Amino acid sequence: MSTIIKNVVIYSKSLCPYCDMAKDLLKRNNITFKEINLTSSPTVMQEMLDKSNGKKTIPQVFLGNRHIGGYDDLCKFFKKNDI
Repeated sequence: MSTIIKNVVIYSKSLCPYCDMAKDLLKRNNITFKEINLTSSPTVMQEMLDKSNGKKTIPQVFLGNRHIGGYDDLCKFFKKNDI
């Protein structure tokens, strides 16, 4: 399935259990991703807000240019697409 899902980006923070769960879900499904940690790069917060239409919760997951949302949204996406 990882060959179908490409260019995954996850905005996260340190010590965030939902971020960890989202990353674990991606890893369990052999999906590689780029992590942008807002703890170490707070200046990218505006970038995330712009891309997510103002969503402030962490994590925020993107598949290519498609905004998936947070951990719960990622789980729903996986279930809906039988991943």
